[in-house]
Amino acid sequence: MLAHAKESSTERCENEYAALRRAVLCPPRFMEIKEVINDVQESYKDENIDIEKAMVQHAAFVDALQRNGVDTLLIKPVPKFPEQVFTRDIGFTIGETVFLGSMASEIRQGEEENLKHLLEDRRIPFERLSGTPMEGGDVLLDHNKIFVGISSRTSEQAIQELQQKLPNHHVLPIPFNEKYLHLDCVFNILSPTEALIFPEALSSKTINQLSEHYDLIRVNREEQFSLGVNVLSIGDKRVFSQPQNVGVNRQLASRGYQVIEVDFSEIIKSGGAFRCCTMPLVRD
Repeated sequence: MLAHAKESSTERCENEYAALRRAVLCPPRFMEIKEVINDVQESYKDENIDIEKAMVQHAAFVDALQRNGVDTLLIKPVPKFPEQVFTRDIGFTIGETVFLGSMASEIRQGEEENLKHLLEDRRIPFERLSGTPMEGGDVLLDHNKIFVGISSRTSEQAIQELQQKLPNHHVLPIPFNEKYLHLDCVFNILSPTEALIFPEALSSKTINQLSEHYDLIRVNREEQFSLGVNVLSIGDKRVFSQPQNVGVNRQLASRGYQVIEVDFSEIIKSGGAFRCCTMPLVRD
């Protein structure tokens, strides 16, 4: 059920950029494009996924995480879940609470149970939301602020429930163009002052709202398509990004980030990259 894991201290995440200590991932053993969910999958649906190549790329990512001090808990892949590699969506950690999400797409419903079993095996307490859709790709945390994308995968009712459960946090609903699936494909917090953004997916009003909180680093359409926004911050200004996204990596490097390049070209064919594939349990 899990690998490369040590007994944990209390699970805790306060933001998207502190040092990542422990996270949940899942190898893409049964990865396949079965239901087209966005433009990226539409482009690759005919050639589909080279599973062995995806497995090699994912293993290289896990290895790089471990070399950078991250304990990795691996969910056992299940044949009926072709998008199980995207563990970020099935749960998220806010403060000391691990939340189990509720998957909107029928093809992903049931993935929550596998995460539940892993957490129970580790004796990690968790909370379940009521059952209205909410996926972790729409949830971005920065201390008392929680940005939550309003999408076909996350309902306004679920956002209201999250606010009720977390009265000391300020939940900020963020509307965006749903064809991009999750908020973290068009907006991603890098530091207390900086965030990546694909402006074409959001209204000028929303962009202005986000610019009140962050210096927004813009990603062009070509690199958004190759999931340039969906980087993973692991602390101390270290960021996982694809080597193909030259513009994003140049901008990050110019701002003092250490860009850790890992080829994820096979996995992004299904519409997600490093953040999508990593569910943090502990950041400090």
